[in-house]
Amino acid sequence: MDTYGNITLPTYIVEEEKLRRNLALISKVSKEADVQVILAFKAFALWKTFPIFREYITATTASSLWEAELAYKEFGTPAHTYSPAYTDNDIDNIARMSSHLTFNSLSQYERFHTRVKAINKDLEIGLRINPEYSEVETLIYNPCAPGTRFGIRNNALPVQLPDDISGFHCHCHCESGSEVFARSMTHIEEKFAKWFPQLKWINFGGGHLMTRNGYDLPLLINIIKGFHERYPWLKVILEPGSAFAWQTGVLVAHVVDIVEDGGIRTAILDVSFTCHMPDCLEMPYWPKVRGAECNEGEYCNAPHTYRLGGNSCLSGDWMQSWKFDHELQIGETIVFEDMIHYTTVKTNTFNGISHPAIAMLHCDGSLELLRTFSYQDYRDRMD
Repeated sequence: MDTYGNITLPTYIVEEEKLRRNLALISKVSKEADVQVILAFKAFALWKTFPIFREYITATTASSLWEAELAYKEFGTPAHTYSPAYTDNDIDNIARMSSHLTFNSLSQYERFHTRVKAINKDLEIGLRINPEYSEVETLIYNPCAPGTRFGIRNNALPVQLPDDISGFHCHCHCESGSEVFARSMTHIEEKFAKWFPQLKWINFGGGHLMTRNGYDLPLLINIIKGFHERYPWLKVILEPGSAFAWQTGVLVAHVVDIVEDGGIRTAILDVSFTCHMPDCLEMPYWPKVRGAECNEGEYCNAPHTYRLGGNSCLSGDWMQSWKFDHELQIGETIVFEDMIHYTTVKTNTFNGISHPAIAMLHCDGSLELLRTFSYQDYRDRMD
């Protein structure tokens, strides 16, 4: 806890050493497997870290106009872009700022493919496919769940693809292991391999959590090498988000008050699950708190046990429960582990709650404050 005891504002802290460790591992996989691994902004988009990323990777993936603009203007390369639906207002600028553009449906392809190629003759056009297979158990994160709005089934594709389609995009993982990828690959090939001779590239999407402890990297590399042996003309792309920022930093919070009702004690913090850690409520999953033991079930009456409550007025802005080795004190620092991916990109100002500051802990031990937020940021969102 003492590591961040002098920080008084709620703050996300990216640790450069851990970030570089992940990037070095991803770069090694990219070289050994002959696969392009690119950063998905939906999980991590802190553009002030892009100079570090560019030392290890060459491209990023976008799902909207603003993400494409971030790729083009801040990362410095055109985006690999996929969106569930492009609009007339955005499609022209997206095409200008993309190297690859994947359509979610044949109707979107028919509507826009001529237009985008006229704008960017070098644009690689792809289709998102639905392999009808995913082992993601949490329904809201399963892109292949029944009734999905993502991708095209094999029985809806023409035998001969249009000449300007050069690739397929497929996504069916979420923080998954390489053994899941091996099983997914079987389904993808069974349903779509007959179209591979017509393609130049295939993007196997995100969810490949290769930087997690225990992830079977040799298996991942062998899966991709085997795919290359079977289809040597196809360029392979992976676009994980969490893998880049996995275990690379924390959210520093503080105890503002301690209240009790019905035998349940709640430590109210100066951060919010609703505003700053929304996946904890959506998933839900219980984040690790430094120096505390998490009880994921009912409230535990053991000594030094607390619910942690957010500082918004939403009744459900809390999670339970964590057991500490001491009585919490008002003003005490609470450190949420692994709070960089899918947090900074999702924060909101509901209830006028400020975004936490953003900082980077450099390899030399110095802490650089990258951004703080003010009333003006909140006000401007209401214009």
